Formats: sequence, C-alpha cells, structure tokens
Amino acid sequence: MVEKLNLQLIPHPKPYKLQWKNEDGELTIDKEEKVKFSVGNYKDKVLCDVVPMEACHILLGKLWQIDKKTMHNGLTNEITFTHREKKFVLCPLSPSQVIQDQVQMKKKKMKRRSRKPRKNPLGKRGVGEKCSFTQGHSERRK
Repeated sequence: MVEKLNLQLIPHPKPYKLQWKNEDGELTIDKEEKVKFSVGNYKDKVLCDVVPMEACHILLGKLWQIDKKTMHNGLTNEITFTHREKKFVLCPLSPSQVIQDQVQMKKKKMKRRSRKPRKNPLGKRGVGEKCSFTQGHSERRK
C-alpha cells in the first residue's frame, strides 16, 4: 500500500518491537503515516503505524473511539458514531462478503507470486493491496 499510494513515511516518535506469530520473528515499527480513508460516505484521516503484511487493516483503536464518541453494540457488533453532523453505523461484513473478500485476496496473492519479485522498502515481507476496515465492517448511514 505504501508503494501504491506513494506515501511519504515519517519516523515514528516512539519506535517499538512487534512479535509476529510466524517464522519471521521480531519486527521494529519505526515509521508512521497519516492516511485518508473512506467507508461508504464516511471519510476521515487516521495516523497509522506502518507494518508490512499481506493484507492491511485500519485498526481504529481506543483513542479513535474516544475522539468519535463511538457506541459499540456487542450483540450486533455494530459501531455507531456521528461525524460532521451525520450519523454512521459500521456493520460487520456478512459471511458471504468475508468469503468473497478472501477469494479476491487469494487471487491477488497468487498473481503477485507469479510475477517477478520487486524491491520492497519495508523489508522482506510483501505489502498487500487490500484494505479492510476494523474487523470487516461496512458502513450504513442513518
């Protein structure tokens, strides 16, 4: 994504180590970037730590939830908040949407593997092209 969007990474003010649950071992997170994103009609910016991965996610953590005064419905897993005087509800993807997303990611991964490898500025792991939003949520505006 860094390459595709031509992002200008900035040094992380407090670099930290991250341990992957695979054979690649420990990784130092030392770059970040402010990224614009949208889910349906909802548009925003979020400061992101940059981590090499197969698929990327914008993880909207506790600080974002507090800033946006979100309400989480634990039963339906919907997140509701107001942004620029409009109410938004982020809903989980349906099982068929999740399967469709996984199939598309697998096809892209196979396509990338069949091409000649290119230099990656973030290290040996590839950076995916598919982004999803906080645990596979879609947007519904009220």
